[in-house]
Amino acid sequence: MIDLRILVRAAVVGIVLEIALVGSGHFVPFIARNLFLFGGMIIVATAAYLYGMDSGRGYFPGATGGAIVAGISGFLGSGLAVLLGDGPQSIIPFYTAICVFTGAIGGLFGQMAFNMRKRGL
Repeated sequence: MIDLRILVRAAVVGIVLEIALVGSGHFVPFIARNLFLFGGMIIVATAAYLYGMDSGRGYFPGATGGAIVAGISGFLGSGLAVLLGDGPQSIIPFYTAICVFTGAIGGLFGQMAFNMRKRGL
């Protein structure tokens, strides 16, 4: 039901971009204050979108795979932020939950993009 190969590829994209966001936020306070939450949501939504668009197995598998991809990326990104001392430990479950929800929506849009591409739109 969930394509593990595509899931790993999308997760790697999300993890690398989350690491870049957290790393840049560690050295540039403006990024940490203003872009961490929304930037992270955009990153995980994009990774989930890539999963849904590449797998094309339906809306439920797209949303489920997108949520998994986003949860992994969000968990590792927020964990890195805590390890670097840029946030309290309490952000990990909060941020991960936000990322899972955002990833599910990104996966739905990815499946919609797959359907549109298949129809030639």
